[in-house]
Amino acid sequence: MAQRMTTQLLLLLVWVAVVGEAQTRIARARTELLNVCMNAKHHKEKPGPEDKLHEQCRPWRKNACCSTNTSQEAHKDVSYLYRFNWNHCGEMAPACKRHFIQDTCLYECSPNLGPWIQQVDQSWRKERVLNVPLCKEDCEQWWEDCRTSYTCKSNWHKGWNWTSGFNKCPVGAACQPFHFYFPTPTVLCNEIWTHSYKVSNYSRGSGRCIQMWFDPAQGNPNEEVARFYAAAMSGAGPWAAWPFLLSLALMLLWLLS
Repeated sequence: MAQRMTTQLLLLLVWVAVVGEAQTRIARARTELLNVCMNAKHHKEKPGPEDKLHEQCRPWRKNACCSTNTSQEAHKDVSYLYRFNWNHCGEMAPACKRHFIQDTCLYECSPNLGPWIQQVDQSWRKERVLNVPLCKEDCEQWWEDCRTSYTCKSNWHKGWNWTSGFNKCPVGAACQPFHFYFPTPTVLCNEIWTHSYKVSNYSRGSGRCIQMWFDPAQGNPNEEVARFYAAAMSGAGPWAAWPFLLSLALMLLWLLS
């Protein structure tokens, strides 16, 4: 009888050690998705304060993955960042351009995109974001403010004519109002940067979608969003405790039998 109890206790200790190690790995995985910068063309290695971020990038000044110089370039029509010309089909409406500048600031500056960072094999970056859950209001307003502007493509990541040193419409691509290439807000936000975004059904302030626009005086709402998705992706959400509790109950029943 004593030998049986000793064996059971040893098995219990081994089981506790294994479960503890698993929980540690989960916690570590969750942490690695938070407060990180992409390995991309202009990103800093680690996020940190940048007191002099320019205009629309200023919401990230307390903790940013972009430098002051990057934030200044993000506001230019054709900057050294990517040599991308917003006015490829005539002058883009200022209200529309503001969304693209804000989109650039989010991409370059945010330390809260870790859950959606993916490795890529591209000459100009090693990582990108994929399917970031953009708040639906941010996407809808972006689409509405760009309805009077023109473009010639629905995917702005590729297919341009770069012979002049900046992007021009490819041969045969006609300039049309935005809604011709992007008939809905969802098509705009999901398709324009090859699924970098995936429009969410959640609203701003829900803690479940990334806000492109926010008031830094109220804090950065995307920190909470990143924590939620990091926990879900690492299997450390509230539901993750159930297998642990079930196995604990079974172990106790076995010990008492």
